[in-house]
Amino acid sequence: MSRNPLLETHELPPFAEIRAEHVEPAVEALLSESREAIDRLAQQATTTPPTWESFAAPLEAENDRLSQAWSPVAHLNGTMNSPELREAYQACLEHLSAFGTWVGQHEGLFHGWQALKDSSVWGQLDTAQQRTVDNALRDFRLAGVDLPADKKARYGEIQSRLSTLSNQFSNNVLDATQAWHKDIESQDTLAGVPESALETLKAAAEAKGVKGYRITLDFPSFFPIVSYADNRELRQEVYTAFVTRASDQGPDAGKFDNAPILEEILALRQELARLLGFDTYADYSLATKMAESPAQVLEFLNDLARRAAPQAKEEFSELSQYAREKLGIDTLEPWDVAYASEKLREARHSISQEQLRPYFPAPRVVDGLFQVVERLFNVQVEEDNTAPSYHKDVRFFRITEQGKPIAGFYLDLYAREGKRGGAWMADCRVRRLNDHGLQLPVAFLTCNFTAPVGDKPALLTHDEVTTLFHEFGHGLHHMLTKQQIADVSGINGVAWDAVELPSQFMENYCWEREGLDLLAQHVDSGEPLPAELLERLQAAKNFQSAMGMMRQIEFSLFDLRLHHELESPSASDVQALLDEIRRRTSVVPIVAFNRFQNSFSHIFAGGYAAGYYSYKWAEVLSADAWSAFEEAGIFDPVTGQRFRQEILEQGGARDAADLFHAFRGREPSVEPLLRHSGIRAA
Repeated sequence: MSRNPLLETHELPPFAEIRAEHVEPAVEALLSESREAIDRLAQQATTTPPTWESFAAPLEAENDRLSQAWSPVAHLNGTMNSPELREAYQACLEHLSAFGTWVGQHEGLFHGWQALKDSSVWGQLDTAQQRTVDNALRDFRLAGVDLPADKKARYGEIQSRLSTLSNQFSNNVLDATQAWHKDIESQDTLAGVPESALETLKAAAEAKGVKGYRITLDFPSFFPIVSYADNRELRQEVYTAFVTRASDQGPDAGKFDNAPILEEILALRQELARLLGFDTYADYSLATKMAESPAQVLEFLNDLARRAAPQAKEEFSELSQYAREKLGIDTLEPWDVAYASEKLREARHSISQEQLRPYFPAPRVVDGLFQVVERLFNVQVEEDNTAPSYHKDVRFFRITEQGKPIAGFYLDLYAREGKRGGAWMADCRVRRLNDHGLQLPVAFLTCNFTAPVGDKPALLTHDEVTTLFHEFGHGLHHMLTKQQIADVSGINGVAWDAVELPSQFMENYCWEREGLDLLAQHVDSGEPLPAELLERLQAAKNFQSAMGMMRQIEFSLFDLRLHHELESPSASDVQALLDEIRRRTSVVPIVAFNRFQNSFSHIFAGGYAAGYYSYKWAEVLSADAWSAFEEAGIFDPVTGQRFRQEILEQGGARDAADLFHAFRGREPSVEPLLRHSGIRAA
């Protein structure tokens, strides 16, 4: 058999050597070896009392080998998608799902972990080790280790099918996004669209060998059209194509329809939950989260809605009046809302996202982000041009402390063909102690900003700057951990509804003078953001904040109720639930053809099923954490080190509620979130 780079251990993935044909043979070989090793360890635990060194550590090493091979494959599938890689990735999902089910239901392994907990050495294990054992025992039960053989088999079938369906859902969204485009020859049709966006549309046309401008449904193309194009019919056409992706509606109706897939996903999730003894999938999902019950989450969301709804209605009423009086739009339609909002924002605060772009050239923003992190956590960030990479735009950096490397990360900023939309952080490698010493963590940090055109640097909107800081917050959680056990290292083992705390916390530096002075510099003059512009930016921070909060509450309620109330819903049942929630929460107009749910990848192809509320839950934590910096100074070194030590370094070694209490000295309060969001007391 020829050399397969995925079977070897590298400091960093050898991207240039990875081929689609390597993937399935490597995964099969690794899984076969892991099965043998796991059986051997489980058998050994029946004859010799297990210790951490004899049982847990070798198991961790086996998991890490597989993770280090699969992680770059999964990342390339999301960022450099090709038919060959997609096929190889899809082929492996069934193998990996079957392996995960086999491990989760391995009674010998379960008894080995239980024996370790019941042994005389239990009291000698540290907090992180004990947490790892407890999490393992919990996860065995959540994987059905106690089920009879026939139900175990059914659990495995469901997990395998869900893995396939989630991947297909994601592929359909990507394909639907890339299938649609509109070519425009005359710039007059694009009146109102900013110059930076026109350059992007022109570059997209040139790349495809056509004249004029090409609009696509990638966010850097879609967003400027619906936000700035004066041509209402064009906005309607682009909006319609976007909100009907992967559905039975719109220009590609039925071609990539995700409705049958989401129907099957929902039915299988509920069956899985009942198989494991839970009433609903929402109950099952919350078993690993901070929130105690679906009722508690619903109470939290409904309370926020009660506080935000009156102000949201006022905000929309003002927008409607402005559109009538100033824009000649008698009835606001969905494709008018972003456009009218931008006009009103400019009129009220004399500021727009486009106005700010020249102050946020991407290289300066990235450098400023690193300066914020260096000041806050006393680390340094240095680029390494010798590291293996997978695309010319991707850069690799190392984080050092007192000259010693402690972590690394890949930064992939720009949208391109074959790259799924959105922004995310993913593990490349986790911090852990292995046979050779300390394995340092490495992260993948991915965004989809407008790429630079020609020799000019990419100019980011302020929204994009906050997105970068958000994802880097996740990265810091992964990279600044001090844990040495993979299962509680970085974001591993962290309750899902607390994992957004560091990411949302970092966004605050994009709104403060001290933070902005490090990252805002005019692309031509080098001038910092003028005081007047900063004042307008801060004044506009909470522009339509209540409308924005209600939108997030709408998504969160839809997700939770979908997984808590509906048994085996049809697509029309799903639509009916969404319509009902929108009637109660949405203040913006709705159109019947909107099929938002068909591209809601967070819950159908990501980790947020019955957990989308986590964004608001963690916002409460992050706003309250930020208030500690407001009190002490946003770069206060003592508070920065406490945040690092009590939150970032702990990973999943301790309960998230305990960590927050250790940092803040009390239970979290919702008041800082409402204050930071400009929501008046209800």
